[in-house]
Amino acid sequence: MPDQAHSKAAIVTGSSRGIGKAIAIHLAAAGFSVVVNHARSDGEAARVVAGIGKAGGRAIAVQADVASLAEATRIFERAEEAFGGVDVLVNNAGMMDIKPLAELEEATFDRLMGVNVKGTFNMLHLAARRLRDGGRIINLSSSALITSLPGYGAYNASKAAVDAVTRVLAKELGPRRITVNAVAPGPVATELFFQGKTPELVERLTRLIPLGRLGEVEDIAPIVTFLASPESGWINGQVIRANGGMG
Repeated sequence: MPDQAHSKAAIVTGSSRGIGKAIAIHLAAAGFSVVVNHARSDGEAARVVAGIGKAGGRAIAVQADVASLAEATRIFERAEEAFGGVDVLVNNAGMMDIKPLAELEEATFDRLMGVNVKGTFNMLHLAARRLRDGGRIINLSSSALITSLPGYGAYNASKAAVDAVTRVLAKELGPRRITVNAVAPGPVATELFFQGKTPELVERLTRLIPLGRLGEVEDIAPIVTFLASPESGWINGQVIRANGGMG
């Protein structure tokens, strides 16, 4: 980890709540200055920044919709102004809408792909140009890809795109010693996970996990923090499933 407090900087998209919030807090505790990005959660993002500051860390909040390249660019610009550069990008921003394809509205599909795919691609496009050499990119995928449950068609398609670009970009940025990996959580007890799910579906998903419980954000954040560290330098182009053994 950085020897000097705040000597490296990280952007965490969608980090005002849930897994992203936990990642931002863990990275700050590990010595990174952190950009807490959010689309429309000013109050929650401000509380994350305040909590990091109270614990002795350094963070700023940046409102931006990553589905817009212009707004995504603003995230990097603010990070560079505040911290002098960017060393780590965590692509956590995402949305989920679980419906059979026959019932999925075009507008919902476009928004899901806009955030999960275009948003990730926008941030990766910028990181490939602006991340400092020796940096780290960690994308958030999903273990839902291995279950192929009904209703997950569009969501799984978006995360399959994330897996694919992770492996390609790892080869493109390898000469600059920038590693690119993805973490694919299983079901994690967050607001995003519970949204639109019946208690029966939640129970069904929980039964798929050999450890017998839903994941927690604290099961995921330390993995991302490790992948952001110098100790992870020989891990590249991998999709790491953190799912309690569901597959």
